[in-house]
This record gives sequence, structure tokens and C-alpha cells, in this order.
Amino acid sequence: MRAITVNDLKYDCRYFRGDIPCKPHKEHGVHCLDEQGNDCKHYDPVGKKILIIKLGAMGDVIRTTPLLRKLKEAEPKAEIWWLTNVTEILPKTIDVILPFTPQSIATLQAVQFDTIYNLDKDKEACALCSTLSARIKKGFIIKDGKCWPIDQAAKHKYLTGVFDDISKANTKSYQQEIFELCGFTFSGERYIMPEVNGYSWKLPAKKKIIGLNTGCGDRWTSRLWPETYWVTLAKQLKKAGYVPLLLGGEQEHRKNLKIARQSRSLYLGHFSLQQFMSEVNQCDLVVTAVTLALHIAIGLGKKIILFNNIFNRHEFELYGGGEILEPDFDCTCYYSPTCPNNCMKYLSVDRVYDTCVRLLSAA
Repeated sequence: MRAITVNDLKYDCRYFRGDIPCKPHKEHGVHCLDEQGNDCKHYDPVGKKILIIKLGAMGDVIRTTPLLRKLKEAEPKAEIWWLTNVTEILPKTIDVILPFTPQSIATLQAVQFDTIYNLDKDKEACALCSTLSARIKKGFIIKDGKCWPIDQAAKHKYLTGVFDDISKANTKSYQQEIFELCGFTFSGERYIMPEVNGYSWKLPAKKKIIGLNTGCGDRWTSRLWPETYWVTLAKQLKKAGYVPLLLGGEQEHRKNLKIARQSRSLYLGHFSLQQFMSEVNQCDLVVTAVTLALHIAIGLGKKIILFNNIFNRHEFELYGGGEILEPDFDCTCYYSPTCPNNCMKYLSVDRVYDTCVRLLSAA
């Protein structure tokens, strides 16, 4: 066998790790050069190094993944890095996925990037973007201890976050804003989801399954639909021949048990993230507020009914796969964690039921 030296290493290869053997070597036993001195057939030299900083929340990370499609189109040879708090939700096609830890920050500080896209306004993300090395930076940095837009392209997204009237007047979706911030035009690029296979579910065959995601987290309780409404909706759907499947996490467990008991609808429990995504994938339609389940359902191409009362409806890109329902009440709880009027009670069960039937009839 030809002796290989450090000078033979393809340091710029997408698969080269430096600290452990690369994937092609582990799977095929190849070296960077073969015995005749030819390049390994798996050699894939990378071009630019690109870093995305999008830490969380999980739903926001999911709905930022369409940007990967545009980056791969614009820079097909680029090596893409992503720094986040929720590594498990990102597709494995990303070259380097890093958790937001001191170890990752130390690594990033030693890398020269071509472009950094910081899409978060949190101080820690802005401060990190300010200190890292890159030829081009887009998005937000820190200035005098506060988030600040790097350039003209970031100013629209910045202003919608500091003034409610500008936010309410906005007609762009989150994806449009993020793409423009990065210097691109949004053209309907879809989410990129991790694999959701590997789980089996005992569900009624040949019936439409409607996921009822009853929670909305503990930060924005103003978005909660009354519990009795969920019970009534589940009963109506079941009577019409559909299978209502209650969805939620640990926080919704007791509520979902109660709704399931009162409506005699299906509730399978709460699960790990991967298994929850698989459960959502069993549904033909998902009824939900703005939650992680919403973005999972969008990513999986499900029909969607989105409850909204406190956000700008234009923010949400449903890709033509659903409808946004809002209360028949002119409320003042815009971006408020609680609602003094309990305005979600003005979104009737009959209206939600009729929308379910219409969307599934058109499927």
C-alpha cells in the first residue's frame, strides 16, 4: 500500500474531519489518494464557509430551514454551519450542526467564515455575531449592549420588532423577511424536516385523522381556545366519521386526558420530539395555535387550521395548505401573553368544524 502523508490529505473535502476518520473511509476503506496517487472518488471540495445563527425557539428554527434551499442554490459547494439550541430538529444534510455551548463558541472563534447570517435578535446571538470573523455579515449585531441591524436589508425586520404599529402594518411572511434580510427573494421554498419514520401507530384505517393540538405553551396563554370548545369539536368530528386525535406535550397531558374522556376521542399520550413528529405525520389535518406542532405540520405537508389572535396573520406561510381562523372580536391583545377579554371564545366551534370539513373535502 502506498504510504500516505499529511501533505496528501484533502483538508478541504466536505467529509474530512481531522479528529476522526471520515465517513467514506469508514464505509469503503478509502484514503484521500489511492495507490496510483489519484484523488479519492468521494472527494468533494467545499467552497465558501457559511454560518447560520438561529438559536430558537424550535418552531422558528424549523421555519428558517427553507433558507438552506436558497443557500445551496446560490452556493452549491458551500460548507454550511448552523448554531442552535435545538440541534435535534435540523436536517442532517447540514455540514456542521453545533449546540450553543462554550465549546462551540470556542470552535467558531477559530474559524474564518465567508458569510455569517445572524437571524436572532437575542443579545447573546448578536454579541457572538459581532465577535466572530467573516468577510460578510448579515442580520443583527450588538451595539452599545443592544441588538442592531447590520445593513439596510435588516432594517425592515428590525423595525417590526420594536414598534407594534409597524408590525401590524407588515404584509410580509417570516420567510419573506428572513430571505430579504439575507439578500435573497423568497420563492415558496419549503421547510426541510428530519426523518420521521421508525414508529408504528395503531390508528383506524380508511378514516380521516384530524389532529387537535390543544395547547400553546405557557408564555402566550392568550392564545388558548376554551377547553369545552375542544370537547365539542371532537364530538362533532367523531359523529361525522372523522378520527379526532388529541395532540400535545407533557404540559397538555392532564387536559388531553380530560378532553379525551369527555369526548371519547383518541389520545395516545405525549412523546419524544421524534415520535411526536411521527404522530403528527399520521394526521390528514391539524388544528392548532401557533406552536411547534404548527411548524411540524407545515413541514410534513399537512392540511392546517391555524388559530391566531395575537400575531400578524401575514407572518405565517402555510404554502396554500390551510386557513388562518381568528376570533370575531376586535381585541387589543396584540403580542400580549394574556388577554383581558378572553377573545378566543369568539372563535366558534361551528366555524372550526365547517372549515375542517371543507378542507378535507377539497383534499
